[in-house]
Amino acid sequence: MNKNNIYPVTIPGYTITELIYASEKTTVYRGQQQTTQISVIIKILNSEYPRLQDLIAFKNQFAISQIIDHPNIIKCCGLEKYGNSYALILEDFSGISLSEYTKSQKLDLNSFLPIAIAITKALEFLYTKRIIHQDIKPRNILINPQTQEIKLIDFSISSLLPKETADIQSLNVLAGTLVYMSPEQTGRMNRGIDYRTDFYSLGVTFYELLTGQLPFYSQNHLELIYYHIAKEPINPREINPQIPQVLADVIIKLMAKNPDKRYQTARGIRYDLEICQQILLAQGEISNFELGKRDISNRFLIPAKLYGREQEIITLLQSFENVIAGNKELMLVAGFSGIGKTAVVNEVHKPIVREKGYFISGKYDQFQRNIPFFALVST
Repeated sequence: MNKNNIYPVTIPGYTITELIYASEKTTVYRGQQQTTQISVIIKILNSEYPRLQDLIAFKNQFAISQIIDHPNIIKCCGLEKYGNSYALILEDFSGISLSEYTKSQKLDLNSFLPIAIAITKALEFLYTKRIIHQDIKPRNILINPQTQEIKLIDFSISSLLPKETADIQSLNVLAGTLVYMSPEQTGRMNRGIDYRTDFYSLGVTFYELLTGQLPFYSQNHLELIYYHIAKEPINPREINPQIPQVLADVIIKLMAKNPDKRYQTARGIRYDLEICQQILLAQGEISNFELGKRDISNRFLIPAKLYGREQEIITLLQSFENVIAGNKELMLVAGFSGIGKTAVVNEVHKPIVREKGYFISGKYDQFQRNIPFFALVST
């Protein structure tokens, strides 16, 4: 369904008053709860027979919202049955998305910093609940134009796990928004996803809010993935010289390719942003200071870097370069189960993305040896 094809929506107990937003997959309305006359936001799926994963996403958002109570995160009031699908009932605080807000309202430092701090407070709360949002972007951040109240929305692909494994998927089914997606979330970085994926997306969001443009963009999705994985963004000060050096450094730190080089806590981000705000209010401009003084994590995170396999990786990458040059090669990687063969092979992801190639994998499972050609069938 699109804006030109709006059919009447009837949800028992609610009266629809306004169409807010319509996309290919979902439509968002403003309505009233009939018994209380309280204004609410109603989000529905457009398809009469939604896909199972879309229904799961709605239920996932509702389930996660039940453990969230924070002033900078939207409240979910209910999940109502709607035909063969569900209607998500959300609080209405008269907010619009930051992407819409910034079309008519250019953000200066005095208006950007309170917004940035509010978003970071939301991420700080999610950190304590071990929730990974996985889709931080201006469209998922609402602002009330009158009160400047900020709320984070859309937990449809969020995770309650402290860490996830990102598998390579077709570009058409990647969960999240590609232009804001962290390198590890693309599934092509040979490492899992943890809460620091949101920090990268936050950095892209800050970059766009302060410069008016994205750090990376391409019509070719595979090329865009390669930019996220391997290309350094243009320093935001080169686009907008009004951005203080220390604030540009915050953004670059958030957007580090390796999560171990990013901020390690939302508290650390918030502290540095609040120092920026205090200096701006006191001096009228933001001077440089040391970043990350309060960025101390209370979680034990083992770096995903491979150790002791440098020569094997060099050999594998050299073989790939030979194939690019037109040669045909076959390599066999042998070793006991659990020794790290898959991790070594996955190091070839980056150059494959760079060359716009394909990665196809299959594995002979030690407990399914009796199935002929199992690795080929599983690709």
